[in-house]
Amino acid sequence: MKSPITSRKHPSVLRPAASAALAMMLPLAAQAADGAATAAADEGRSPQRVHVHGERENDFKAAQAASDKYTQPLLDTPQTVVVIKKELIEQQGAVTLAEALRNTPGVGTFFLGENGNTSTGDAIYMRGFDSSGSVFVDGIRDIGSISRDVFNIEQIDVLKGPAGTDTGRGAPTGSINLATRQPLLRNFGDASLSAGSADRLRGTADINRVLDGRRGIAMRLNLLDQDNGNPAREEVKDKRWAIAPSLAFGLRGPTRLYLDYLHVKQDNRPDGGVPTIGLPGYGSPDPKRPWLAGAAPVDPQNFYGALSDFDRVRADMFTAIVEHEFGPRMRLRNTSRYGKTRQFYLLSAFMGNTANIVTPVQAAPSGWTLARTTRTIKDQENTVLANQTTLTTELDTGRLHHTLVSGLDLANEKQSNWSHTGGGTLLPANLYHPDPASPVTGLNLVRSGARTQGETATAAAWLLDTIRLGERWLLGASVRVDHFDTTYDAVALSTAAANPTLPVGTPVLTHVELTDSLVSGKLSLLYKPTANTSVYALWANSRQPPGSNLALSTGANSASNPIFDPQVSTTTELGAKWELMNKRLGLNAAVFRTEVKNEVEQDPVDLKYYQTGRKRVQGVELSAIGEITRNWSVSAGYAWLDTSVESGKLVTAIGSNALSYTPKSSFTSWTTYSFPSGFKIGGGVRYSGRLLRGTDGAVGTPAYTDDYWVADAMASYAIKRGIELRVNVVNLFDKRYVAAINKSGYRYTPGAPRWGSVTANFHF
Repeated sequence: MKSPITSRKHPSVLRPAASAALAMMLPLAAQAADGAATAAADEGRSPQRVHVHGERENDFKAAQAASDKYTQPLLDTPQTVVVIKKELIEQQGAVTLAEALRNTPGVGTFFLGENGNTSTGDAIYMRGFDSSGSVFVDGIRDIGSISRDVFNIEQIDVLKGPAGTDTGRGAPTGSINLATRQPLLRNFGDASLSAGSADRLRGTADINRVLDGRRGIAMRLNLLDQDNGNPAREEVKDKRWAIAPSLAFGLRGPTRLYLDYLHVKQDNRPDGGVPTIGLPGYGSPDPKRPWLAGAAPVDPQNFYGALSDFDRVRADMFTAIVEHEFGPRMRLRNTSRYGKTRQFYLLSAFMGNTANIVTPVQAAPSGWTLARTTRTIKDQENTVLANQTTLTTELDTGRLHHTLVSGLDLANEKQSNWSHTGGGTLLPANLYHPDPASPVTGLNLVRSGARTQGETATAAAWLLDTIRLGERWLLGASVRVDHFDTTYDAVALSTAAANPTLPVGTPVLTHVELTDSLVSGKLSLLYKPTANTSVYALWANSRQPPGSNLALSTGANSASNPIFDPQVSTTTELGAKWELMNKRLGLNAAVFRTEVKNEVEQDPVDLKYYQTGRKRVQGVELSAIGEITRNWSVSAGYAWLDTSVESGKLVTAIGSNALSYTPKSSFTSWTTYSFPSGFKIGGGVRYSGRLLRGTDGAVGTPAYTDDYWVADAMASYAIKRGIELRVNVVNLFDKRYVAAINKSGYRYTPGAPRWGSVTANFHF
């Protein structure tokens, strides 16, 4: 049986290899210096001095974003862009994308999921909105709700604000781009071995070799093996291994070819959180048991899942990049990608409602139990086939100097989900002393025949122009057109209640499709009072159509229904940037406002749904990144966000006019100081304001989480050339806090207690 719904609203710089150039220039310069000195001596005159200038690497401050669409240095980029370099990530002992994002304020995995689903992997919120679907690797969208490791990442660019002209469809408030490591024309090797609390073991290697220096051929190999426990709950496991080989050709010439492959395999035991009973703000879910409001909180190290829970991930990604320089003013880059990610997990979750909390004797909490009836199963496969071409051209028209970036983006993204039977039955857990080894009866996972499949084919073209007028003014203008075709098929098994005329279990197919075109733009004006400062104004928009998560809906109340228009976001931003300390320290300040409209809302009179909802996020963001002195580095950021629902129903359980899972104030910092003896110390503090959870009718659960401060510390010592020992301590003062909470407020993820690790780094 088929129920179709169809909507057709509209007819259907590359950068030179810097390290390669430096490798060539230094020996040539040295040779020239020797020749000049010899010739001068032969002629009986004083030799001329030849100066070779090499700039020392800044561990924290990046000069530029990785994307070719950002042609100017960060100082002259009129947008809030936070670049997190691998050196900062390694100093902190961060191993996942979520941990690395602690270095930018107001961005994090604050949302634990709905009642029937627990968020796994990178469930990232940014400036009030879910940005999990706006994660990119080398400029190409990376779909899938997995935890991304950073072992093969050179830098992470956090682009804040709508980026429709840069990435097409996406979250209203920004995107994240991961730049992978590429082969270089020099031989080096790095390896690290880490051991820490909760049986944490991890080893990585990064080996680069020049295969043919004259022809510019090099290879690079990154390796990872990890078997980690969890300092908060010892039953939670994070086991993974990965390999990322890459090969480069033509690094000395105008045409370069990079071939990359990534294989990741994870075998984890997921974390479904712990009950919120006893937390500040908790009230009894049962009017007949008001005394539950005074119940003691559970131990945050309790594990309420089962030892048979699992989270298995396999990811394969092949990328080919071709770069060609036609001349000093024209460069071409083409990126082709095929990737497949498979995630299969079983997670024992729970709902702490009246029926599930059983209290036989009020005075004996040791006998209270919690039913674990929410058996969450996810069987999902994501594939992407993409080709992206970017042409960067510099030209002059009179007094105007243009940097034009034009491009074509072709992509096919597909997501398949399968339902299962045989999840088994898990006995109720003792509320205060759960037994992870409690047996599961009837566990026999079999695909049921119900499934969904979403697919989006996109063809996009864009043109970005940065116009320089003299030495002071830069005008930016860009436009992008995306044409997409999304199809969604859902196969459900009929029930007696839903389809009384069909035999129970008969497959019923619902087919939904949407074809549309999106136009987005960006305008900016930047003024440079001095060579090391800039002030700017920015206007940009983005559009997120129904089905942006590869799922369409026939529900009248769903924004994924193709009858609705795309969600439209518009941002205005005023900012200033300043480089000081000989350009080694960057200061940034911005005020911004983002308006999001076309939210689906129900009319209280006719009870129908219309796109009358509007939300707003406005605020201030400050940062300081770089070196204060030659030995003293710092990375710090502060964000203040004022969020509101301008039209439509309130979305927080507390009933305040704000957006959920968005701290009003947040702060992050990390600083290190290096001593001449080879000893280095560092640390930082992180602050997150309270989080307001969403609303779904749950009774008695906390409406928000408290704010918190956390301190981390690091010390390292270079034993001898090529060997370094580093000690990291996370949550130095063992602060108890809530890191994430689910929509109903029944479950939360406790912040990690104090834990430490020792890492040996080898350089060869």
